[in-house]
Amino acid sequence: MAYSSRSSRRAALLAGGVAVLGLLTACGNDGAGSGPQKVPGTAGPATGTAAEDPAPSSPSAGAATPGGSKSASAPAAATSSKAGTGTGTGAGTGSKTSAGGRCHTFELRASVGRNDPGAGQENFPVVLTNKSARTCTLHGYPGAAFVNASGGQVGPDPRRSSGSPVTVTLKPGKSAWAGLTFSNPEVSGADTATPAALLVTPPDERDQLKVAWTAGPVPVSGNSSSAFLSVFSPGTGA
Repeated sequence: MAYSSRSSRRAALLAGGVAVLGLLTACGNDGAGSGPQKVPGTAGPATGTAAEDPAPSSPSAGAATPGGSKSASAPAAATSSKAGTGTGTGAGTGSKTSAGGRCHTFELRASVGRNDPGAGQENFPVVLTNKSARTCTLHGYPGAAFVNASGGQVGPDPRRSSGSPVTVTLKPGKSAWAGLTFSNPEVSGADTATPAALLVTPPDERDQLKVAWTAGPVPVSGNSSSAFLSVFSPGTGA
């Protein structure tokens, strides 16, 4: 079961990696000189088909990328943050709902899993777990932003990798994950900063979940400084 989940994760991230390489080639130094900023952002609709969240494998707030036989790390604790009190993208992209309606921020717990690097890329799964007593849905992309200890945004907003959004149905206790990918700064030569936290906004929501970032420096300006997010998929990405 864990092997199957890791294989799915690798496939999703490899697809995202192709999009990332294309965007980086096209954009060059697009992120140069970017500093702390506030980005309210709004969500646009996404399209796709419905998918049921499978039985959870070992929970990972975890690594979103390819291969290896890494075990998932325990989820980092997340706390809710009201839109407008912090920085970062204001909403994820979604808009399709099914039985039970969309998941609201207060019904979810966020975590970030262990890095699973590959081909000069750092890959993490950003995981949302339904902590409520009802079934709800996620559809599309999360919003995300790195922030420092004062709540100021660090680096540019992550971009969206190409993908076909599906509606993920989350029964109580079930999870969905989106891949967060960026080039290894030692390989790309990008300027870096070390965030204190990652703010995660569920699709079509404005309230955010704050997750402690313990994975070290991220690219914030210069060559290959963009981070990328994939659409939500069922499971934890482990």
